[in-house]
Amino acid sequence: MQLISYPPTSTWESIIERPTPSFEDIEQTVADLFKEVQSKGENAIFKYTELFDGVALKSLAVNEDEIKEAISLVDDELKQAISIAKHNIEAFHQAQKTPRVEVETQRGVKCWQEKRAIQKVGLYIPGGSAPLFSSVLMLAIPAKIAGCEEIVLCSPPNKEGKIHPAIIYAAQLCGVTKIFKVGGIQAIAGMTFGTTSIPKVFKILGPGNQFVTVAKQYATRYNIAIDMPAGPSELLVMADESAIPSFVAADLLSQAEHGADSQVILVSTSISLVEKVQAEIKLQLQNLPRVDVATKAIANSKIILLEDNQKALDFINAYAPEHFIVATKDNAFFVENIQNAGSVFVGNYTPESAGDYASGTNHTLPTNTYARQYSGVNLDSFTKSITFQEIQPEGINNIGKVVELMAEAEGLFAHKNAISLRINYVEEAKNK
Repeated sequence: MQLISYPPTSTWESIIERPTPSFEDIEQTVADLFKEVQSKGENAIFKYTELFDGVALKSLAVNEDEIKEAISLVDDELKQAISIAKHNIEAFHQAQKTPRVEVETQRGVKCWQEKRAIQKVGLYIPGGSAPLFSSVLMLAIPAKIAGCEEIVLCSPPNKEGKIHPAIIYAAQLCGVTKIFKVGGIQAIAGMTFGTTSIPKVFKILGPGNQFVTVAKQYATRYNIAIDMPAGPSELLVMADESAIPSFVAADLLSQAEHGADSQVILVSTSISLVEKVQAEIKLQLQNLPRVDVATKAIANSKIILLEDNQKALDFINAYAPEHFIVATKDNAFFVENIQNAGSVFVGNYTPESAGDYASGTNHTLPTNTYARQYSGVNLDSFTKSITFQEIQPEGINNIGKVVELMAEAEGLFAHKNAISLRINYVEEAKNK
């Protein structure tokens, strides 16, 4: 990891750049593939699945026999672990339900808001070198709680034309209605336009590499909503001399092993802590099965040494990390003042891994500074709010003149007339 000591604020913009291609670098590839899927449908998806995933499929849908086989291949111990994680994730997301909000803004004028589920959602689950069955829990559970009618899941097949059994097991456990063996750009395009077998959805959610991220953004051109631009994973750890170096190193490596394009950042006010963490990273790195992937990610990563907690906080808010671990003598300072982060992990005994799997919070989070303006996936990601209003005759009298004056001032006399007619009708009815 590159050590940068006391960088001036003027250099922060270049320091926080992620090691990923820009939208423009990938956009043409995505546009070409979308166009082909739009015109040729499933044939284009078969073509690109063979090209990118190296397997010639005869069918995209996962059938009942494949689901039964997958269930039998997942061992009981893992099933139990998934069950516990499911319980915790359900509990946290169930608690996010909000009641109807109702206000009488003036006498006779009642306004209220209710939430309705998005009817058709598409879930993208990465399944390459690391089959993320945990992402199925994070997406399908809140979709089911929200009441989505159709929950479509796409995940790339392996060389045998199969999806990892744990992904299929988690999908059927959490109420996914249809599962498809398709990944990458072609999966996003399939859910955007719909094909012979893949339904067109209203919103696409889920993490992915830079190609999936750009494809999701491109899908918005076709009236498809997305959760957020969630690209390659990232983690920032704020640690001082009170932190446990082996924990910090383990946390950094846990994100680095996601992919070569992942980025991890250590921010510290203690050079002593930094040196101990560097030694721990070298020690732990050699014992990882994914050492090659983690090594490449670590090469893209940085250690930032700063003067004090305030300077560190300012840098962290500028970086806007997807995952933010704080292990300092004054955790409360960072918890109370952090503005830009996807998810925060507080204290020496709260690894980011817990949030990735089983503590209950959602791990589908904004990356690449998007935490400045996006939330991570939550129950509201699967709903939309509808406002209602009902005006009684008394309300027309109370609010009518206001509407007339405002409509007339904007030159919209039909708007004014819609109110004036009602005012007159109420007045005439009262005088009868």
